[in-house]
Amino acid sequence: MNRPTYFLTEEGKTKLETELAELTGPRRDSIAKRLKSAIEMGDLSENADYKAAKEEQSFLEGRIQEIEAILNYSQVVSTDQIKPGVIQIGSKVAVKESGYPPEVYEIVGMKESNPKERKITYESPIGKALIGHKVGDNVKVELPNKVVIELEVLDVN
Repeated sequence: MNRPTYFLTEEGKTKLETELAELTGPRRDSIAKRLKSAIEMGDLSENADYKAAKEEQSFLEGRIQEIEAILNYSQVVSTDQIKPGVIQIGSKVAVKESGYPPEVYEIVGMKESNPKERKITYESPIGKALIGHKVGDNVKVELPNKVVIELEVLDVN
């Protein structure tokens, strides 16, 4: 069976490792203590704290498995692998659409995407269209609603 490859920036890998350490350490210990306390109270069938702790434990263990899988099947794109001036995973890109102020995006892997932080995946319509381009290029992007926009690449870091 083919395993997916998750592309991560160095920063993204570090964030996931930090989150994993928190989840497998203090968070897991905290839930275990809550469960032990709830069990000591007796009758688990009507113990709301026990049920809440079990549910939280389930979500925690699911997230731990997800992070471990991402880290096990990830390929880190380090800054020294980035070709200067060419947009690729890990690049910070300043673009401008006619009539709008410039915007800066960081092109990241799917598991790091966070539009609020201006981190877009290389698989998104804008990310996919920008990959491989350079400063001065005009790039046409077809959005999911079939609208086509044109972005001018102003800077690549």
